Amino acid sequence: MQQWDTGKSDGPAVLYHIDHDANVCIGCGLCAAFCPLDVYEMQDDAPAIVAPERCVGCKTCEGQCPVGALTITGRGPEYDPFANREKAPALPQEEQELYAEWAQTLKDLLGLNAEPVAITLVPADAPLPEVPVPAERMRYCQQVVRASKGESIMLPPNRHSCPDGTSILGMTDVPPKLASGELYILFQKVANQEAAAQMVAERPRLPQRSVDATVATPLAQAAATPDVVIVVGNAEQMMWLTMSTAYYTGERSHYHVSGFNSLCVEATLFPYTEGEMNISLGCYGCRAASDFGDDQMFMGIPRDMMPMVISGLRYLSVKAIPDSRAKIYVPRTEAE
Repeated sequence: MQQWDTGKSDGPAVLYHIDHDANVCIGCGLCAAFCPLDVYEMQDDAPAIVAPERCVGCKTCEGQCPVGALTITGRGPEYDPFANREKAPALPQEEQELYAEWAQTLKDLLGLNAEPVAITLVPADAPLPEVPVPAERMRYCQQVVRASKGESIMLPPNRHSCPDGTSILGMTDVPPKLASGELYILFQKVANQEAAAQMVAERPRLPQRSVDATVATPLAQAAATPDVVIVVGNAEQMMWLTMSTAYYTGERSHYHVSGFNSLCVEATLFPYTEGEMNISLGCYGCRAASDFGDDQMFMGIPRDMMPMVISGLRYLSVKAIPDSRAKIYVPRTEAE
């Protein structure tokens, strides 16, 4: 059985307890089939937990079990796995004030209900910002949604629970079932192996072990210079963000969009590597694992593009935004 290389993971790992109720289990084998890290193995028509140390708490097995025979719970002490790492200096006050101004401008002009999120990918062995590391594991999409609600969170590899996200963002290797596309076929997200292979081939990823942690904070409370700013909003708000750059260039935007790996690839990696903002409709994983609204979308904006975006929005807010929202082309009724 191929071992998954989890990359750097300073400090003891968070462990997960797998409670398997043999009296309820029907021996369908779905837990073994869907587990991306081969924690289970079917033996005598029943699942055996053969590698519990590999469990990352993604709860895929729990969600797929048709009779509720599995429960995954975290266990282990609360600690900071990077407690002894060099700390980065605090951001200069002028830079902090700039990000707070950007956040307020985005919220005021677009009418956002969520905080714009500052994303920093901490390079391997780089000093770490002063951001809390939670005791529990979570997915990258869950980290982003919690930051959009006001939390500041830093996740090293052993705090991430989604093997897709950690491999895409340069922290771990790709588990075999994800690398082959097998899991996507099991989830019935793609029709066949050819489609799965194409999807995996088109998906970019950073070099393994090039990133030691993901940091997500409200932009107004950024603890490190952001690589990408993620805006959570509706389609109309995404339109104005798109128009904020077209205001100066007149150019159409060319976005990379799919239903796979939305926040890690589309809203983070593409802006980070290509230097262009990118829209995301969300994906199967982020919508299944978080409470993002059905009408919400995401825009990832490279930090270097933010001055243009902010400036363009300010000009659009003078006439274009209020006129559009006032429905100036819709005939007025007498009652109005």
